[in-house]
Amino acid sequence: MNDLVHQHTALTDSDLEWLHLLVSEWQLLSDLSFADLVLWVPTRDGARYVSVAQMRPNTGPTSYQDDMVGHLVPRGRRPLLDAALDEGRIVREGDPEWREEVPVRVESIPVRREGRVLGVIARNTNLLTVRTPSRLELTYLQSASDLAQMIAAGSFPFPDQQVDMDASPRVGDGLIRLDAEGIVQYASPNALSAYHRLGLAADLVGLHLGQATAELAPSRGPVDESLAKLASGWAPRETEIEGNGCVVQLRAIPLKPKGDRIGSLILLRDVTELRRRERELITKDATIREIHHRVKNNLQTVAALLRLQARRIGTGNGGNAREALEEAVRRVGSIAIVHETLSQTLDERVEFDEIVDRVLAMVAEISPGTVTGRRTGRFGILVAEVATPLSMALTEVLQNALEHGFRPGERGTVEVNAVRGDRSDRPAGPGERREEGRLLVTVQDDGRGLPEGFDVRAGGNLGLQIVRTLVEGELGGTFDMLPAPGGGTRVLLDIPVGRERR
Repeated sequence: MNDLVHQHTALTDSDLEWLHLLVSEWQLLSDLSFADLVLWVPTRDGARYVSVAQMRPNTGPTSYQDDMVGHLVPRGRRPLLDAALDEGRIVREGDPEWREEVPVRVESIPVRREGRVLGVIARNTNLLTVRTPSRLELTYLQSASDLAQMIAAGSFPFPDQQVDMDASPRVGDGLIRLDAEGIVQYASPNALSAYHRLGLAADLVGLHLGQATAELAPSRGPVDESLAKLASGWAPRETEIEGNGCVVQLRAIPLKPKGDRIGSLILLRDVTELRRRERELITKDATIREIHHRVKNNLQTVAALLRLQARRIGTGNGGNAREALEEAVRRVGSIAIVHETLSQTLDERVEFDEIVDRVLAMVAEISPGTVTGRRTGRFGILVAEVATPLSMALTEVLQNALEHGFRPGERGTVEVNAVRGDRSDRPAGPGERREEGRLLVTVQDDGRGLPEGFDVRAGGNLGLQIVRTLVEGELGGTFDMLPAPGGGTRVLLDIPVGRERR
């Protein structure tokens, strides 16, 4: 709609906002009218109309099989549009039009804002299935007529109320018509059923809806006056009523076709099951976060016990045992970092860049020299089943680089680079195809480099064996270790993280 309005019309941005507000609400008019709606706006030169929006009813058959949005019509071809635009009044045609052997009643409703007519709504009713209207249908049509007059007068939609139509009750969910005093004149079967589930034993017709609603809502004090006023339809508001194990969503729409309020429409929907599921999800999310928090605490306890044990071992014959315990502490710590991050999120996904930075800081503490660690590129969001083994693998690779790449007191740099998608700084091998959903991690240092004749497949300490097991076995990726250009060591981890993994 924005493009069509800017391209063809002279409407201002504030006029466009009004049309957006109208279109967000006009499903209500379409359903109450049992009719299609098409919004026509005059072009900049005034010689034509352009259709900028269309709505089909949920309560009846459509009059348009085709999409009308974007159509241009010369002025004069549809006299009802001209009359509604020029005279600023609702125009109805006497005889129906025939479209592909379907009789259609055509009406035009001017769209007014601050005294100006911005466009015209063409309301088209398919008369093929017309029969003697029921009480429900008569109430719908009368309410639609009131809303149409409010649109023509510029008093609907309500500028101070932004409604999410996907979440708000619709006409078919339940409808109540009130008079000016808030007395129920008509209640649809769905509306009556919803109030019965709230605990109402009587019929709704003849009751003061505000008082009846306030009495049904659980309260320890006096009657809730704000709820009673809202349910009486005095102002356009939305609320939820909970009682008797049932939750009902309620929306009030005052009807002022000639300026004064003559009554109200109350739309309502039973959302008990929806709210129950939302509470279950919230409970499950909280449980998952608590589990991750407890796992993190348990891992930190294990790391503390290992650290205490390492302190009791001397640096003599027990030096190897002490180093082994300190390595175990770091491995447990890398897992704890992931669970700490998971405990702060609503799902099983983590921002892995933060984890990498913390792993770099943790591993740098054991550096025998003055080694600077840095990260380039972005890992992005990773699921927990990838984040946990990848954090352990990075811990092992970084620890290996710091311990074996640099002598005590030596200065150096270790860089972790991440590339996601089909981009890579590594050329593809013969027959290899890099696809979206992969992560290439490069860990490169400027240390001593690899020993002569080193084979990562045949040799390597326990840490490298752990990396190979995690990357190839658990993550389904590849692991390689080779000399870096200019000296040092480069480690490549290539793992699936997206569609390929799923």
